[in-house]
Amino acid sequence: MTAHSPMTSLASLLKDPPPAYAFELSEAGIACARVTEPAKINFTPLAPGVLEISPAHDNLRQPQVLQETIHALAPPNGHRKRRAALILPDFCARVAVLDFDNFPTDPHEQIALLRFRMKKSVPFDVDTAIVSYVVQARGAGARAKVEVLAALMGSEIVAHYEAPFRSAGFHPGMVTTSSLAALNLCQPEGITMLVKIGGRVLSVLVLDGSTLKLARCVETDAARPEEIEAVLHPTVAYIEDELKAKPQRIWLCGFGSESAELARQWNAEWGVAVEPLRSHLGAPGGNDAGLRGYLESVAA
Repeated sequence: MTAHSPMTSLASLLKDPPPAYAFELSEAGIACARVTEPAKINFTPLAPGVLEISPAHDNLRQPQVLQETIHALAPPNGHRKRRAALILPDFCARVAVLDFDNFPTDPHEQIALLRFRMKKSVPFDVDTAIVSYVVQARGAGARAKVEVLAALMGSEIVAHYEAPFRSAGFHPGMVTTSSLAALNLCQPEGITMLVKIGGRVLSVLVLDGSTLKLARCVETDAARPEEIEAVLHPTVAYIEDELKAKPQRIWLCGFGSESAELARQWNAEWGVAVEPLRSHLGAPGGNDAGLRGYLESVAA
């Protein structure tokens, strides 16, 4: 795993032996690979309506269909449990960068404080939510802030995602989101942005070197350019106001044939280098970038 990625600390379970399999789920389908054969990524489409991504309700609208699909992907293995990494859609989680004047050292107090700070900004029961977090930076000086990257998911949503994998003989030992895993494909170089579209959901992440400064995840109607730019304009303004700089690079993911025209427009508008996100394992798309990022991180 690349040491610069925020996923490094969020996925603390990776201290254990790597899972044998990794899966990325989206409304479009399931991307999967053996961790020992990362170049052999397979994608199995799902019919519309099998999954409906939301942070507020069960995402499995046709659980039997999803379970049958996962069982078909599972190779025979007797009664042994196989460890698996699950990469879930961005929109089923809430990711935020929070700053604190003081951040406790006791883990229980840390989680309680994060739940309190996120209580009004998540559409699920924050008291039972699954919380992953990492202290990204502790500034110097008496007034320095402590920056914490936190990712929260509704516990029932995660449990429902895990259930068909457990039924198929997998043990989901690690769960993350697509964009956090895809950060393993971004090179830390000043201020950069990952702009990723997956279905109808736009994810925008701002990095200052290897530190995540902002994460936005927005549901769109049709991912039209004007919708995307309505999110990017205030994001660039935030960078200029809060970070006192301009972005040096924008990484595009999931835009397909529109990438070249968007790159031309955004380069002209903001004077920033715009290029597609890349992986040694093939071109990342909106439905498998997290899987490719995860596989590269394990290989590293």
